[in-house]
Amino acid sequence: MALPTLPPRDPGADHGPDSSADAAVVDVPSLRDIVHTAITHGASDVHIRAGAPPIIRVAGDLWPLDIPPLTEQQAQALVLSAMATDREREEFLHDLECDFAYFAPGIGRFRANAYRSRGGAAMVLRHVKEVIPTFEELGLPRVAHDMALLPSGLVLVCGPTGSGKTTTLAAMIDAVNTERRCHILTIEDPIEFLHANKAATISQRELHTDTKDFSRALRSGMRQDPDVILVGEIRDVDTLRTALQAAETGHLVLATLHARTVVDAVNRVIDIFPVDEQRQARLSIAESLQGVMCQHLVKSADGSGRTLVLEVGVATPRVREAIGDPEKTGRLQDIVSEGQFYGMRTFEQDAVRLVMSGQITIHEAEKVVPRAADLHVALRRAGYREPDQA
Repeated sequence: MALPTLPPRDPGADHGPDSSADAAVVDVPSLRDIVHTAITHGASDVHIRAGAPPIIRVAGDLWPLDIPPLTEQQAQALVLSAMATDREREEFLHDLECDFAYFAPGIGRFRANAYRSRGGAAMVLRHVKEVIPTFEELGLPRVAHDMALLPSGLVLVCGPTGSGKTTTLAAMIDAVNTERRCHILTIEDPIEFLHANKAATISQRELHTDTKDFSRALRSGMRQDPDVILVGEIRDVDTLRTALQAAETGHLVLATLHARTVVDAVNRVIDIFPVDEQRQARLSIAESLQGVMCQHLVKSADGSGRTLVLEVGVATPRVREAIGDPEKTGRLQDIVSEGQFYGMRTFEQDAVRLVMSGQITIHEAEKVVPRAADLHVALRRAGYREPDQA
């Protein structure tokens, strides 16, 4: 891939709030031009930082735009121009970092994080697709649809940053919106996908704009007659405690958590509680948890984009027993690997399926499994042969 170049400059484009007052930033590239170039090349992310040209991520790889490196003034002008409100600019200047949403008319919406790097302003913009993808387009299994339509309980979508958790949740909310006549409440930071009412009615609340914090919004939300609640991220014990209470009282709660595997997710939610509460927390989690989906994105074998690799745990009686009894929690991984009848799968099992179907390479599969040697053994058992051995 050649270095991406910017389109001809739009003389009417906004070049930042200070560009007209300071001759040093007159040559700041238009942020609109930069994100337009990124989307034209199929990028998922845009990096802005002083000392380097804007950088875009395409199919997992970073590519610099073919323009000179940005100066500190240019980088700061671009960062501030992305912020729509004084509150966002004040938060960035005061706290040195800020999460917000950026909208470029005619191009798209972006989730943004502004921060400081080596004393200068920097920013990463993640493109949020306007059209909510379907389960099939995302490569999500039937069990994801089944979890979305559960009447109550807690469902966790886990994975590292950039693994597509928000997009998966958007597809799940869209399924509920299409198939249930109910009230959906979302609490997000920031709002990324805009949902229009279909069969359901949707209330979307954004952190800092519509509410002060997740925990308060969740407690308040319990009095807003919700049937389904989406929590953008479980960050603390108060949010988790309230989410479990909501799940126990007949609501379906969908939430994200930073965890690598199903076992890691279970341990993380238990460890969030103080030690003296963990015994009771185990029982509450075992009763309320309905499912865990952990995901990673890896390069597709044909180089066309990225492919979703999943680990899925479903709250069968054996899973609930393993969560509730600390002496049996260590068996969770084996229970997941043996639970394919219920829609469960491990990363290794899903990686084998994707390699065998030619969707991803062994090299990419090795990035998501716990042990590469076990992956190769599983592939040989499945009848896989290296191309030169076929």
